[in-house]
Amino acid sequence: MLKKSSLVLWGAALFIAWNGLLLLFLWSRPPSPASSGEGDRLTAEVIRLAQDAETELERQKELLRQIRRYSGAWGRRRGLRLTPKPPPPPSPPPPRPTDPAAAVLPVLVMACDRSTVRRCLDKLLRYRPSAQRFPIIVSQDCGHAETARVIASYGDAVAHIRQPDLGDIPVPAEHRKFQGYYKIARHYRWALGQVFRTFRYRAAIVVEDDLEVAPDFFEYFQAAFPLLLADRSLWCVSAWNDNGKEQMVDVGQAELLYRTDFFPGLGWLLLAELWDELEPKWPRAFWDDWMRQPEQRRDRSCVRPEVSRTMTFGRKGVSHGQFFDQYLKFIKLNDRFVPFTRLDLSYLKKEEYERSFLPKVYAAPEVRVEELQGNRRRDLGAVRLQYSGRDSFKAFAKALGLMDDLKSGVPRAGYRGIVSFVYRGRRVYLAPPPDWTGYDPSWS
Repeated sequence: MLKKSSLVLWGAALFIAWNGLLLLFLWSRPPSPASSGEGDRLTAEVIRLAQDAETELERQKELLRQIRRYSGAWGRRRGLRLTPKPPPPPSPPPPRPTDPAAAVLPVLVMACDRSTVRRCLDKLLRYRPSAQRFPIIVSQDCGHAETARVIASYGDAVAHIRQPDLGDIPVPAEHRKFQGYYKIARHYRWALGQVFRTFRYRAAIVVEDDLEVAPDFFEYFQAAFPLLLADRSLWCVSAWNDNGKEQMVDVGQAELLYRTDFFPGLGWLLLAELWDELEPKWPRAFWDDWMRQPEQRRDRSCVRPEVSRTMTFGRKGVSHGQFFDQYLKFIKLNDRFVPFTRLDLSYLKKEEYERSFLPKVYAAPEVRVEELQGNRRRDLGAVRLQYSGRDSFKAFAKALGLMDDLKSGVPRAGYRGIVSFVYRGRRVYLAPPPDWTGYDPSWS
């Protein structure tokens, strides 16, 4: 049967070759001295023959296609394995960078209707060490013309993308006043999709348009990026300390970093793999509190600094200044450059961190809140204030000026329930008992 197929193929090839030679002969005939009328008729005849030949060639092509199909079927009937054309090799995945100097970390700026985004962009551009390693993408929602003009004024220094769906979102009647939170969640989903799906970046730093960054903002994230890759018990790196008021941090230890079980946001780095996980179940509203739920956190932690690398100047917003006047406007922005890429950050890996941090906390002498407030027992150095439940935690936090709210039972800036801060010049650990077994979501 294969011989028969070969004969058919050769016959078809000879037929096509014969038609080609005939056409070449007709086209190459010299003109005759006959009258112009005969010449016109000859020209018309040649054109007709050429058209017929073209039609025949198309027919022969179709015949060849059928022969190929039938030869494949004949081979399958006889149990012959035809070697298919191999599929093209898949595109290799993007390299997984481990060299901090080589990592490309885009900064995604979430903007809406604040023309003061200029303050955010000016500082990002001022401190950015490399446009290639830290491209800036401004994603704008709201369609606010003045804000769009401000962003456009930076030209090629930033990329300006616009969330296309500006319509209202259907919400339950009791959530009408929260329409803004629904739009923010929609914008985050779209913008992160652009960064990871369209632009295909490996990781991204997310900041809001009302954040100002520290001089070592980029240095910090560049150094922490390999740690995020290496330690799967981490899921983000944040520039923010929720309890970072100036009198509650040690500015002399600006290089000090912590693990925290609380998702801080406000300038944070995530990997594309995390977006792969979160995107299919992204919430319709209140995305940041959703991130703090156990189902999303999955016992993972973030890295956060002793001294914040961002500060917020945006009192106006959908939260109507919640916490701003009491806490946020007092956050200390680091002003000293720390060369993080030259420091060893391996102490932040889970096993090493718990070997050093937990013994240090529980070796600190325990004091009463009254002794702290009275500035007594100064000779003890770092001390521990122990809480036993939700109510005692909130009472101590309020008494000492900490943020006292809990999300799914996790205190702000806390790790294994421990909140580290400075009070009247000395280190204090607000901590649960040493036999702590986990967070209680009912404490929220």
